[in-house]
Amino acid sequence: MIRWALRNLPRPWLIRLSYLVQWVAPVLWAGKRFTDPIDGRSYRRFLPYGYGNQIRENALAPGTNSLERHRLLWLYLQRFTNFFERPQHVLHIAPEQCFHGRFKRLSNLTVLTGDIESPLADLHFDLHHIPLEDNRFDVAFCNHVLEHVTDDAQCLRELYRVLKPGGWGIFQVPFVPTQISTDEDPSITDPAERERRFGQYDHVRIYGQDYPERLRAAGFDVECINMDQHLAPEDFERYRLPMGEPLYICRKPVA
Repeated sequence: MIRWALRNLPRPWLIRLSYLVQWVAPVLWAGKRFTDPIDGRSYRRFLPYGYGNQIRENALAPGTNSLERHRLLWLYLQRFTNFFERPQHVLHIAPEQCFHGRFKRLSNLTVLTGDIESPLADLHFDLHHIPLEDNRFDVAFCNHVLEHVTDDAQCLRELYRVLKPGGWGIFQVPFVPTQISTDEDPSITDPAERERRFGQYDHVRIYGQDYPERLRAAGFDVECINMDQHLAPEDFERYRLPMGEPLYICRKPVA
């Protein structure tokens, strides 16, 4: 049933239906093998997740609907930043379910969410033209969005524009660490060819080692954080984290 839903249901419907799973998950999959650091609950297994032929086992934590990349980002924010304590204005593009309510409830954060269609978004807009003023936000998240857009350079310039000087963001993307250059072709519209070439039916690119340079071209100072160097090997298994996936911290220069 889960695999069928992943292959056939539109994203907005998956978001709505997944809330039902959250109610029963802690009972159905209770155990001690894996732990979701976002809510602290443990399970005997996580759920499969993915598209087409790339479904991953033990990927989705059923209580929060977090994936490997979400849990990695949460641990970074929790252990290496003051995100949960310092007052700040946050722009959250394509808000993930596992973060959305938690970020909104934090008294230190003022969060504005945006997406082209998500029912979780406060505003609906195209990322190529963010309908918000310059220099407004302290933090921006835009994860696994840039592989979908026609012009990722324009979207990055928009994210840069709305951040305050000194503000920072994290924009996770799917990438192949052994691939030198980003492979892209927004003119490809056939879902099967997109999946073959870019890994998913609605992707128009897959990033390579040049991704940090793309971020710098938009004006950001970029710091690479390799969580493999900061977490124990057993953490990667317990939390089901992606090995070898760097986090690129993008900062807008003060001057």
